[in-house]
Amino acid sequence: MAVTLSSLVRTFLEQQRVGHLATVSRGGEPHVVPVCYAVADDTIYTPIDEKPKQPGRTLQRVRNIEETGRAALVVDRYDEDWTQLGWVLLRGRAELLAPGSPEQARAVELLRQRYPQYRTMRLETQSMIALRIERVSVWGKLE
Repeated sequence: MAVTLSSLVRTFLEQQRVGHLATVSRGGEPHVVPVCYAVADDTIYTPIDEKPKQPGRTLQRVRNIEETGRAALVVDRYDEDWTQLGWVLLRGRAELLAPGSPEQARAVELLRQRYPQYRTMRLETQSMIALRIERVSVWGKLE
């Protein structure tokens, strides 16, 4: 069951630049990586971009999503003034969007608008992670 993000949460997510994507293997092994992301409606998109990681191997986050279909994304703001700290935790169903699908193409455009670095990468040839938000937790100052 998807949720609608409040304007406060949506604004906070749009202001931050990096999130941390958590996935889990079938055996219960957690895996967390920093990611770039874009928000649309009740979905977070994060690309499988062309930066080299381990050539010839499927990324752990991709394997975990294929195995369990679950993920979470935490986006936070740190400040030395701890009255300014805040975070948003999004949990839900995760899936891989095939290159060339209409939704994947929309996600590519959103990511390119948000991150100029993606304008020269061939994101349209790669799968895209879609996190369908089912639960939202917030803490601290989001404004």
